[in-house]
Amino acid sequence: MLDRNYKAELVGVFGCPVAENPTVVMMEAAFRACGLNWRYLTIEVKPENLADAVAGLVAFGMRGVNLTIPHKIEVMKYLDDIAPDARLIGAVNTIVVKNGKLYGENTDGKGFLRSLREQGGIPISGSKVFLLGAGGAARSIAVELALAGARQVVIANRTEKRGEDLARTLNESTHCRAEFLPWDRRLVIPEDTDILVNATSIGLFPNTEALPDIDYQTIRPGLVVCDVIPNPPHTAFLKKAEARGARTIDGLGMLVNQGVIGFALWTGLDAPREVMMEALSKEFAS
Repeated sequence: MLDRNYKAELVGVFGCPVAENPTVVMMEAAFRACGLNWRYLTIEVKPENLADAVAGLVAFGMRGVNLTIPHKIEVMKYLDDIAPDARLIGAVNTIVVKNGKLYGENTDGKGFLRSLREQGGIPISGSKVFLLGAGGAARSIAVELALAGARQVVIANRTEKRGEDLARTLNESTHCRAEFLPWDRRLVIPEDTDILVNATSIGLFPNTEALPDIDYQTIRPGLVVCDVIPNPPHTAFLKKAEARGARTIDGLGMLVNQGVIGFALWTGLDAPREVMMEALSKEFAS
């Protein structure tokens, strides 16, 4: 009789709410493409149950999980070790379980950085970045850009404390020069900006026609303009930037690259990126 193994390796995502999180689509497509008996579970974990859920990773022999709202910060107190960049960001979005120990990573900014390197066409080192927003995604992106050698990051945000906190973190812990700009008016993009990033939720489905309040006449040809929103990938913001001659990078690639990094962290294998991109593109198109 042939040896049979009916035990699937388990990973997943903890969040609340989490029912609309599409990560399972690209991850399970990747597992099938690689012939892996792995499953990605979408698990709703209420904040008061987070400690028990994290302990359950070891109890169930799971390989790890992603974290989404509202667990990315709170989860850090339950981990055995945290990657230096994730500690600087102040949030963890991926747990890897090794030999019963829990290791925290943050792939948000890394996924963005990979897209920027693949499609940006300009060096990150020495660049000037204009960042719209100071929330979780913005914080991850800003830290990874600073660690990659960005010369300056201007952070525009409507909430003063968040923006100032992020600028202070970069100035105190990296070689990048950061400054906070109150977003209380239509923003002018400085002429010496190399990279413009919308790291807000403005334009996310279903509010697809919403636009960040900036002066689009100040977007110049050759400027690299990025949006973190994956759905729809071709946002109204990117369309306006393209009309001004900018080079654009969408949020779908960033999301897929996060999954590619997570896949490698958990399995030790190279992820089938194109398979994951196709699966997620079809999901959003439907």
